[in-house]
Amino acid sequence: TDGKYASHGWHPFPAKFPPQLPQFFIEHLSNIEDVVLDPMLGSGTTLVEAMRLGRRVVGCDIDPLARMIAAAKLTPIEAVKTLQIGYRIIDAAKRNYWQNRDALERELSMRFDGKTEEFVNYRFHPQQQLELIALLQHIEAEPAQSENSATSLNQKSIRDFLRVVFSSTIIAKSGGVSLARDLAHTRPHRDGNKKPNSAFVEFAKRLERNLTVYDRSRLKSQTTDTPFQIRAASAEKTGLETASVYLIVTSPPYANNAIDYMRAHKFSLVWFGWKIADLTKIRSQYLGHDAASGKKYDCLPYQCEKTLVRLTELDSKKAEALRRYFAEMRTVIAEMQRVLKKGKAAVIVVGTSHLRGMDVETQKGLAAIGESVGFDLAGIGVRRLDRDKRMMPARWGNKRRSQIEERMHEEYVIGLVKPQ
Repeated sequence: TDGKYASHGWHPFPAKFPPQLPQFFIEHLSNIEDVVLDPMLGSGTTLVEAMRLGRRVVGCDIDPLARMIAAAKLTPIEAVKTLQIGYRIIDAAKRNYWQNRDALERELSMRFDGKTEEFVNYRFHPQQQLELIALLQHIEAEPAQSENSATSLNQKSIRDFLRVVFSSTIIAKSGGVSLARDLAHTRPHRDGNKKPNSAFVEFAKRLERNLTVYDRSRLKSQTTDTPFQIRAASAEKTGLETASVYLIVTSPPYANNAIDYMRAHKFSLVWFGWKIADLTKIRSQYLGHDAASGKKYDCLPYQCEKTLVRLTELDSKKAEALRRYFAEMRTVIAEMQRVLKKGKAAVIVVGTSHLRGMDVETQKGLAAIGESVGFDLAGIGVRRLDRDKRMMPARWGNKRRSQIEERMHEEYVIGLVKPQ
């Protein structure tokens, strides 16, 4: 199944589900104009599909990069005009790079605080730093305001799109323009021998590719006034009204924290003004994050407690982290139950997780949690995973499947219904 149509392939994002999965549930479990929610929106796959199918969409995420990518994907742009502006920016940035290096170096020295600057200097070659700042200056200078509100909106949507292109030159399968090996799969190992590509070349390549794919498959029902909401909120506390949502389709993180999104995302976010200290703080708020909290959690459903007892015998620290994950997911699923209308469904797509070699049967735990907060369980389906379609951590030059691949070969679809 191809996940590259519309705006889906604009930016690498680990463990994305294929768009056909949310598409199926949106088509069968909701109607045009219904509100569809993804409380952990990730790269916005559910939202793009829901909007393509004429639904109103709402998404929440605490990850600033996820919100930036999703907002850009949901806003229609004129491909030809955007391409022209993109080329103009590349030309201006190149001129700046060759003629005003001193000014660019001054801008770089003022842009980051101490810790963030240290990170940038360790992770990016000086040449790429100058190229990136030259590009970014011109992207940010694109006029966002104009007398005509339609033009102003149009300019903003183009700038948002160009920021996503900029970010995708850094977070790329090849490691892009940084000194990291493979940021697309959140494995930011520094490679001292790597010769990073020119940011100008990479930006042009991604600009063209994104717009070609997008123009071929214009988001069918999209117009600028299709309402969408992207909230900087956690799935535990969406801030939405009770019983305001018709369908939820979402995919929570793996229970074993196998994918550490912020490890890679900070490479891009620091260029947009985020400090390393702030990003570290956001990372500690991720679901089930290891940060030992010392917090005491209430008793969980029997299915979860049974798993935790078995895991405690193998590794009490890991069991504590899993308890935190289940406890936080209980808050998330209770919030889903609150915002959903009666008789409507929540679909949760979750991967298998192994801790100390033990399958912790996340799907059974979450299904039991769903029932404990007032949902009816419609069922649990299983989906075989194609490693090359879901972006999993990369193989380092060996053909053998890595441990993480062996463990992540299938995922489960949990169907929950809020009783009438």
